[in-house]
Amino acid sequence: MTKNTEFRPYGNWLVLPDPTTKETESGLILDDSTAKKMATNVLEVLAAGPLCQMAKVGDIVLVNPMSEAMRMTINEKPCILINEHNILGTFDKN
Repeated sequence: MTKNTEFRPYGNWLVLPDPTTKETESGLILDDSTAKKMATNVLEVLAAGPLCQMAKVGDIVLVNPMSEAMRMTINEKPCILINEHNILGTFDKN
């Protein structure tokens, strides 16, 4: 998914790819069981609000699996919108 989105969140909100999607980027449709196995809470930040202090676009983050998210479609791709306080940490890019 492209890192450039047309949507710019306010405050400390982050846009991430939807980890529960049943379609791969190449267009394969997954059955429920496979989609559930492939779901992850390690995601790349696609857009970040101006008040975000801990995560920025392109960061790989670990999302609290208990957090709730707003689901949306941006550039025809399923995404989630979460508050920055639901991020547990970031991964080094090395």
